[in-house]
Amino acid sequence: MSLMFGHHPWTVQQLVSDVAVGRIRLPDIQRPFVWPNAKVRDLMDSMYRGYPVGELMFWANQDGEHTRTIGGDTKTQAASMQVVDGQQRLTSLYAVVNGLKVWREDYSRERIVIAFNPLTERFEVPTPVVQKSPEWIADIVSVFADPITARSDYLERLASDPTRVVDPETTKNVELAINRLHQLQNYLFQVVQIREDVERETVADIFVRINSEGVSLSSADFILTWMSVFWEEGRVQLEEFARNSRFTPAGISEIEDRKIDWTPHNPYLNVEPGQILRVAVAVGLRRAKLADAYNALRGRNPRTRVIEPAMREIELNRLKIGQAHVLNRVNWDEFLHVLERAGFRSRDMITSKNAVLYSYALWLIGRIDFKVPVDELREVMARWFFMSQITGRYTSSPETRAQEDLGRLPANPAGFVDVLEAQINAAVPSDWWSVTLPDDLDTSSAGAPAYVAYIAALNILDADVLLSTSKIKDWISPMRRTLKGIEKHHLFPKDYLRTVVGLKATKRINQVANFALVEWSDNITISNKPPSEYWPQELDDKKIEQTRRQRQEEWHGLPDGWVSMAYEDFLKSRRALMAKVTYEGYRRLTDPDYEPDLSRPAPTPDVVVALPTLESLIATGVLPPGTLLTPANEERDTVAEVTEDGYIKVGEHLCESPGRAAQEDGADVDSGWDYWLAHIDSEPVLLSELRLQATDS
Repeated sequence: MSLMFGHHPWTVQQLVSDVAVGRIRLPDIQRPFVWPNAKVRDLMDSMYRGYPVGELMFWANQDGEHTRTIGGDTKTQAASMQVVDGQQRLTSLYAVVNGLKVWREDYSRERIVIAFNPLTERFEVPTPVVQKSPEWIADIVSVFADPITARSDYLERLASDPTRVVDPETTKNVELAINRLHQLQNYLFQVVQIREDVERETVADIFVRINSEGVSLSSADFILTWMSVFWEEGRVQLEEFARNSRFTPAGISEIEDRKIDWTPHNPYLNVEPGQILRVAVAVGLRRAKLADAYNALRGRNPRTRVIEPAMREIELNRLKIGQAHVLNRVNWDEFLHVLERAGFRSRDMITSKNAVLYSYALWLIGRIDFKVPVDELREVMARWFFMSQITGRYTSSPETRAQEDLGRLPANPAGFVDVLEAQINAAVPSDWWSVTLPDDLDTSSAGAPAYVAYIAALNILDADVLLSTSKIKDWISPMRRTLKGIEKHHLFPKDYLRTVVGLKATKRINQVANFALVEWSDNITISNKPPSEYWPQELDDKKIEQTRRQRQEEWHGLPDGWVSMAYEDFLKSRRALMAKVTYEGYRRLTDPDYEPDLSRPAPTPDVVVALPTLESLIATGVLPPGTLLTPANEERDTVAEVTEDGYIKVGEHLCESPGRAAQEDGADVDSGWDYWLAHIDSEPVLLSELRLQATDS
């Protein structure tokens, strides 16, 4: 077997020069972002001291379709080497020596600046103190650009410091240190060069092995790495889409210094390359499990476990077709209308990115493969997304769940909508809204899916802000530019619950059922007054027409007479009403003409039935004097007796209640009524049962 690689020394100057003209390019097998500045500082320090800093690995391949440049400028030479390992070191060196900007992980642009102190021979990331100090060269790019001028300028600044004497020895040491720094361009890197005739599959395997050392790679990382070899253009497309989702067209135009008329920027989420890859794989390959997709893309025969190039090409072409649909600007913009139709207006309302991603995949499959008309598709997908969010459909084992959803899609082109409707109805049946949803609203998390879905329902129903003529959806709109919007106000104020009610648990005070959306000025006015005090005052101040105010109370799930309710009773009642509002909003999704029923049940007074006392049972003859009592526990042989004056006699002691009598008998029980059996007729009966019988009669 011939050797597939060789070792060759490259100087820093050669590396930087070849990157500049384009001979060395990146297949971008890792995240395209450089180290933190502190790590670049450590690299420069190690090189300055002559320490080893690791090998680089290049692939001798001149296929320009599978490469990308390190810098953003136009290259003059065809690529002959692609970087397999050492991207961070090489990019850092190139940026530091030339003073160029690099992409950060948040897709911002920044120049790496490293400072150097010739007196102490230390490198540092410059701080304001370092930048002002005459002892430091604030940016070493000046040394690489013109060491003579850099040395002259430094000595002049040093001499201008009245507290310092620059003698010949100091001058000599400074010159040596600056010259040594400049000579780092001659530092030798050992480069492992993979031969050009090595097969792409082998190179891809090398990429994966190198990049997985000491790092836990996801299945998406493996596929992106594989794409770096077999379809680099596709990976670049994913990365640009992910980057551009963070910027408006104007913002990215400024960054790119060219006119960009569209970006996938949206109010809901910034996507990562691996996330949008998930959608492409689901659409193109009909797979949600990326580990399976990776094996399929490699062309690995599941039966023989052998790589088959023909299978690889078939799967790659399917991915290309799927990705083209995913990145299509019309498809993306049309899908975003689905989220808005479902009542979701901002990224704060998105509790599951997977729900967005897999809903987009189903949207595309319905639109492209099943030819569902866009208006009909928007409605069913709005219900699907609403259901997915409120139930946390893709929160646990999302790949498995999504694969099940893909597997249920019919072969019949006309059955797409029916299949989705059946799954929606199975996930949220009629009793789910009245049983499960109120329980899910028993939370203090404003980001809980159930509470977010309630807000979405208010948007669907075009609800007002409480005690305002403004619409909730207008305040939540990402296009609104205000200093203050609406706030979640405690209907039972925090201080009131703590000082008056005596409630200490923050989770109980901050229950979402205690929140209502009000304009921020109202929240300040209400402060910590009890509801019975501030609510009539607010109603009087706002002077909102009666019918509209009643509608607002229905939208916001306020029980009739809520200001006088006990706090826990209020929470329970309001959860039920919030669940009803959420359901009615969902019903509006099924039929835009549906008139929601937000009527609230009339308050019913709690009927408390007082159970008879021991004395009343004796007085009415239900428990005649002289009745013998024995413990229900057969292991005890005590015999007690009911007396004429309303006591239970245990031994020589008269006890005023069944509980006291049980204690006298040495029992530790919660209820004495369940402890004693009364021997009235042939069958003994528990005192508790005798008591209930008397109540019923």
